[in-house]
Amino acid sequence: MGEAIGQILSYGVAVALSAFPIIGVVLMLATPRARSNGPALLLGWVLGLALVGTVVLLVSGGAGPSDQGQPAGWVSALDLVLGVLLLWVAVKEWRGRPRGDEMVPLPKWMKTVDSFTPAKALALGMALSALNPKNLLLSIAAASAIARTDTSAGAQAVALAVYVVLGALGPGTPVVLYFALKERSRHILDGLKLRMERNNTAIMAVICLLFAAKLVGNAVSDLSS
Repeated sequence: MGEAIGQILSYGVAVALSAFPIIGVVLMLATPRARSNGPALLLGWVLGLALVGTVVLLVSGGAGPSDQGQPAGWVSALDLVLGVLLLWVAVKEWRGRPRGDEMVPLPKWMKTVDSFTPAKALALGMALSALNPKNLLLSIAAASAIARTDTSAGAQAVALAVYVVLGALGPGTPVVLYFALKERSRHILDGLKLRMERNNTAIMAVICLLFAAKLVGNAVSDLSS
């Protein structure tokens, strides 16, 4: 179990740093439905991470190491594909980063959060974690890393749960601050939102580049053995 958990710690932190769910939660916590929509988006985010991870683990059942300690060939091939895709995302994010005083482009849904219902906030959270390319690739890579380990299904489930909890820390922190500090949290949350808006593309570009190098390196090493 320790090996499986160790494999996903960095992935969990990377997903937790995703800006859009954090910004989305902060925006919703400033609306009249803050007490319901903020937690609903967080719940959707958690469900999306868990869903992607569970599907990958079920599909990759029996993909643990061979008797020689090497992962199944298709698992290494998947790592290679994920690495290349993350490299593409890193390049795209870096090229799209704001320069100077350039305004940061934000999704259109962020302008309509006042009209969101809890159900819509829940669906948005799931979409951000399960359909957003960066988060989807990182979740697949995390679940694939768990599947590579020679651990039981129960241990893999625990490792996936740890990944989901880590990934929830990003959007979960504003929710905790809101309920703990109430109106006193507004200044902190506004500052967090501005920092995430400004630095999101650079942060995600570096994260995707690092994981791309890791996955491609692992895949090339495994496939050439």
